[in-house]
Amino acid sequence: MKVANPTVLALGRHRGPRVNLLPGAIVISAVVDRGNLVSWRSTDRGKTWTGPAAVTDTPGAAQGGFHAISSDQHGNLYAAWLDSRASGARVYGSQSKDGGLTWSRNVQIYASPDGTVCDCCTPSVAIDEGGEIWVMFRNVLDGDRDLYLTHSTDGLAFAPAQRLGLGSWPLDACPMDGGGLVAAGGHIVSAWRREEDLFIAEPGHPEYRMGQGKDVAITVSPSGTYVMWSGAKGLRVWKTGAETSVAIGREGAYPALITLPDGAVLAAWEHNGAIEIEKIP
Repeated sequence: MKVANPTVLALGRHRGPRVNLLPGAIVISAVVDRGNLVSWRSTDRGKTWTGPAAVTDTPGAAQGGFHAISSDQHGNLYAAWLDSRASGARVYGSQSKDGGLTWSRNVQIYASPDGTVCDCCTPSVAIDEGGEIWVMFRNVLDGDRDLYLTHSTDGLAFAPAQRLGLGSWPLDACPMDGGGLVAAGGHIVSAWRREEDLFIAEPGHPEYRMGQGKDVAITVSPSGTYVMWSGAKGLRVWKTGAETSVAIGREGAYPALITLPDGAVLAAWEHNGAIEIEKIP
């Protein structure tokens, strides 16, 4: 079913629409018309759609097209994006408490003292079981481009952002690789890239190196945490308890992971202009 037909749709390098399944509704968000973040909503399993509802409250604020959105078990949504309404890229957010029908005023989550965050690395959002909102983004500080994490109880005021990991990545460029973030079982788990290495980490703990690659994706299932990425010789998967990652025998880019209702993990990725999917054991 056609959801919408925007004049311009932000795509490529982790841009593009996002989907959230709520109790009784499906919400799709996207950056359209050169920088406006909007959402559509369906209550009949995708047969008909309402919207768009404006998420950004300033025209062209999400000019770069990079955004993330997450929901909780009560149907609350939180969106975060790289915002361009002021000089330099900043991290902004908005929340919806009515299942995507309307969105709150935009709030600034973080502004770097160096003038900009990394402007082409998409942020990540997760909402934990207690309703805490977590936002991860790649910062620019003193020439380093590292992942930072902040959190909020109300979506309006956020705690000071903390760097993830013990090392730093001196880089005068954007790697266009923002990582992934999940909240499950009382834990906040992140996966991200530093130079050519990929790490998994929890706040307050040292990072764990999983291997080399880029474009990492993460999900949590009853059997553990799964992480997938593009390696030099194809797609690779790491699972909780494994000493090393394993190749799945497929080539591809920009993998995505989701845990299905039965606990199985489904992977999707791009390859030769098509989308391929496979369950991950």
